[in-house]
Amino acid sequence: MEEDLFDRYSRQILFQPIGADGQKRLSGGYALVVGCGATGSASAGMLARAGVGRLKIIDRDFLEKSNLQRQSLFNEEDLQANLPKAILAERNLGRINSSIKIEGVVADLNPSNIEKLAAGADVILDGTDNFDTRFLINDYSLKTRTPWVYTACVGSQGMLMNIVPGETPCLRCLMDGSPPAGSLPTCETAGILGPTAQLVGAIQATEALKTLTGHRDRLIKGLVRVDTWTWEFRELDLSDVRPEDCPACAQGRYDFLQARSGMMTSILCGSNAVQVVPPNGSKIELKGLAERLHSAHGPGGIDDLSYNSHLLRFRLIDRNIEMTVFPDGRAIIQGTKETSTARDLYSKYIGM
Repeated sequence: MEEDLFDRYSRQILFQPIGADGQKRLSGGYALVVGCGATGSASAGMLARAGVGRLKIIDRDFLEKSNLQRQSLFNEEDLQANLPKAILAERNLGRINSSIKIEGVVADLNPSNIEKLAAGADVILDGTDNFDTRFLINDYSLKTRTPWVYTACVGSQGMLMNIVPGETPCLRCLMDGSPPAGSLPTCETAGILGPTAQLVGAIQATEALKTLTGHRDRLIKGLVRVDTWTWEFRELDLSDVRPEDCPACAQGRYDFLQARSGMMTSILCGSNAVQVVPPNGSKIELKGLAERLHSAHGPGGIDDLSYNSHLLRFRLIDRNIEMTVFPDGRAIIQGTKETSTARDLYSKYIGM
């Protein structure tokens, strides 16, 4: 076993801070990557190559052509597979490193499932595109004392921050809640450079490697901001941030973790789409739904109906809307940013 480790990871083992002992720790480590977009793709690929023993990727979305510009785990052949990103990520990461355990989970990480899906992780990597999920990860991190690495990318700018419960400020120390809708640029309004996401993903993966090999003393302590176009690199000092005033750190209020009921909707970054998540416990048998849709609406109402074990997809002929439904009851409605419209379409075609 030790000989196999050295053969594959010799250049990493020769790096003194990791060495043979660190490589063994990586082999026994468990990293959770939430979101397999631009940053998540980059960091997941690097952790697989580094030999992290268990790697779980959670993603709620499916692959689109515009993703290929920045999401390094996917290629043109993947577009033809009609599979969710998490399944494609599991398959492609397995081709990078078949000696580690890789699990792709098609799910929207939310208050009803995070404690099950994230259980046992040694470190969590943020590859999401929204603050509600980040605050949810933050609550789970504080409750379970699990370190996580926050990242964000838009345009040519990226940010990164380590959150180590009991040692660093948390995300709610810096901001009490999600910014107002429309107050910040998004990848849809400002675009995103692929190299920026790759750089931030590389830094994130490095921070995860430090945690997994027991080098927390070497973690970045502040909030890193980088602009790859103007090449500005700053680390903001967070020593003046007061965790004792934080509702999560000081008071143990896990507001985002406790919001467990009702139908949830969220506008997806960069895709003119809304995700609808039904209440906890919803399950859909896709074959049966396909039969009901065809029977009820016939060829005049919907088109391009197809399904496999991972998703069902169809197009509304008269509305330029495409709906993708997953076995956990979630749906992504493309062609609108109106959450009320998405809810109505979900109720009409799927039922709730």
